[in-house]
Amino acid sequence: MEEYVRIKVDTLREFTVSVFSKFGVPVDDARIAADVLIAADQRGVDSHGLQRLKRYTDGLKAGVMKPVTLLQIVKETPNTLLISAGDGLGLVAGYRVMQMVIDKALKNNVAFAAVRDSNHYGIAGYYSMMALEHGLIGLSLTNTAPLVVPTHGKDAVLGTNPISIAVPAGKERPFVLDMATSTVPRGKVEVYGREGKTMPLTWATDELGRATQDIPRVLANWADKKGGGLLPLGGAGEEGGGHKGYGLCLAVDIMCGVLSGSLFGPNTYPSKESPAKVSHFFGAMRVDAFIDQTVFCGLMDEYINILKNSEKAAGRDRIFIHGEKEFELYEQNREEVPIYHKVVQELRQVGAEVNIAAPF
Repeated sequence: MEEYVRIKVDTLREFTVSVFSKFGVPVDDARIAADVLIAADQRGVDSHGLQRLKRYTDGLKAGVMKPVTLLQIVKETPNTLLISAGDGLGLVAGYRVMQMVIDKALKNNVAFAAVRDSNHYGIAGYYSMMALEHGLIGLSLTNTAPLVVPTHGKDAVLGTNPISIAVPAGKERPFVLDMATSTVPRGKVEVYGREGKTMPLTWATDELGRATQDIPRVLANWADKKGGGLLPLGGAGEEGGGHKGYGLCLAVDIMCGVLSGSLFGPNTYPSKESPAKVSHFFGAMRVDAFIDQTVFCGLMDEYINILKNSEKAAGRDRIFIHGEKEFELYEQNREEVPIYHKVVQELRQVGAEVNIAAPF
């Protein structure tokens, strides 16, 4: 059997929209959710792609995710928003709130929104990149379930808390930073486990806080809340800068959970039977509020070329800009997406649960 199966994007989209619709998600919202998930697979971020579909259908089935995402504006100014997502789909809330932020930024130069009462929203970069379509700089942050141990700690207290910044350029591709503030996201560990790979010692710890390569043990400890978890960016201790990743992780949660007056740290995902109460933070800013747009884009091109044309390390023939690999993968996967064979099987099972035959 081939490890990966290439499936047409239109086929995957139709299937995913149908599945979400069966759970009561409005068609327009189902299209948004499907697009976010498929975009992750197109960009090579399969840890946040359609392998996550079951996570959403399970949440909808259990009632901890609401099929209709009703956004309530709790507080608003010309430049800011505080919004409750009503325990709806984070994929839908993220898209709709980022659009609101973009609209405000176009009128008022800069805008920010904090969102509470939400759920997992997929790849952070999807939302920051929405700003690029308008020539804006975009920002996207979210807190997550507690999976990360603080520096010198034993128990998972923080989320993987990703951050994404998207910046337009001229002739060059935009700069798109999209990263977890842990060494890797949980999904990466799951992918390695599913594919039978050995994870590096710098990724996770066991229940005693010791570095481990035992993926089943790490996953079981998470499920049973026995201790241990992912390491912050930089790894264990301060020697490799782990305290810096810990600080970034904490900063994201402050902007998301604390600023929105919602749950944060170990309090998110309070139980399997209750809503996750995840929070997000979005931002957008007009470049021409600071500098002429054309001048800025020219300077971005200049900077990117300085980096790409600088001397390469021994054995290396290319220096990448953040987002460049993903843009290239997207071009390869524009019409067909490689899906791991075990994920294909799971998608078929998800479809069978709601009497939808997977056409792949």
